[in-house]
Amino acid sequence: MHSYSTRQRKVLLAYLSQHPDELLSARQIADALADKNISLSAVYRNLAQLETEEKVRRSSKSGTREVYYQYLDAEGCKGALHMSCIKCGKTFHMADGNAALLAKLLAQSEQFILDTTDTILYGTCSDCKGK
Repeated sequence: MHSYSTRQRKVLLAYLSQHPDELLSARQIADALADKNISLSAVYRNLAQLETEEKVRRSSKSGTREVYYQYLDAEGCKGALHMSCIKCGKTFHMADGNAALLAKLLAQSEQFILDTTDTILYGTCSDCKGK
């Protein structure tokens, strides 16, 4: 039994590490891993464990009750400020210099320390802007 859950965890982590900049629902993850014999309940169980370990972050999009998960343990994601498009759902990193500038401005003008590791900015990406 234990090796089974370890296999599921490895498959899930491998999948998440290939999609570090995406907000994925448990259903999307389960659908993508359907050929690997991993059930939706197993995906939820493993995601809950990974959230406890701070390897994934759970968030919800405004206006919906659906929960999305994002893999945080990827090298390029550590400390990055994320931006997420409310139309297509694509998530990407803000350029380091811009994130640092925003954090500095907030600290100076608002006396507010931004936690860039746990913040997602929502808006419309350039691909969706013209649609």
